Amino acid sequence: MSDSLILPFSESDSLIVSSDNSGGIGLKEKDLVHVPYEVVGYYSFRVAVMECLGVGGRPVSVVLNNFCGDEAWEDLTMGVRKGLNELGMEDLPITGSTESNMPLLQSALGLMVIGKRVNERVKKQQPLRKIALIGRPLVGEEVMEQQEWVAPLSLYKSLCEMEGVQALPVGSKGIAYEWGHLDQSGEGVSLPISDKVDIEKSSGPSTCFLIAYPEQLEEEIKQRSGPLFIGG
Repeated sequence: MSDSLILPFSESDSLIVSSDNSGGIGLKEKDLVHVPYEVVGYYSFRVAVMECLGVGGRPVSVVLNNFCGDEAWEDLTMGVRKGLNELGMEDLPITGSTESNMPLLQSALGLMVIGKRVNERVKKQQPLRKIALIGRPLVGEEVMEQQEWVAPLSLYKSLCEMEGVQALPVGSKGIAYEWGHLDQSGEGVSLPISDKVDIEKSSGPSTCFLIAYPEQLEEEIKQRSGPLFIGG
């Protein structure tokens, strides 16, 4: 279900490795989407950390593989720090490497979040639960132009921590693809969601996510999520 690698290293704990990459997004002349490197770092971190949190991981470090050039490193890490601040994890260490021998014509970045998980905290699927969408699927320039529809990291983290709730970030394969990982009925994406958004569209840097939850939690989730919530 998740793109994270889960490596048990004892009976009680597991290592979580989550990753993301981007290409052609940055400040080089031949980039397809021109945005500051702080934005590139923030959104790559966002994807990887959401994957880690979604499987019950607690992030412990961030690793950057920078192909944007030496001058981009500080801004990339500023973007990661912005995401860490939203999660209340300001002190997490950041490490990595920069390709400085061979200049590339386009920007490229690989990012990993390393986390730990206490195995006894892994959530079991509830027999009866609802599925909702939080945020909207956005990609490319839309991410910068429609910030009000990007689900905040702090909201994602708070919902992941609710008892009986399972959250799943939506990436480039779209809502319909990820829905199948949560839907126990096999009936496909519900009409309230498919009528409002393109369920096949890429969600780029996980600007939205799906959430499965017991029905009695719906009002609280709606209150936390506000207009970002679309119930199933």
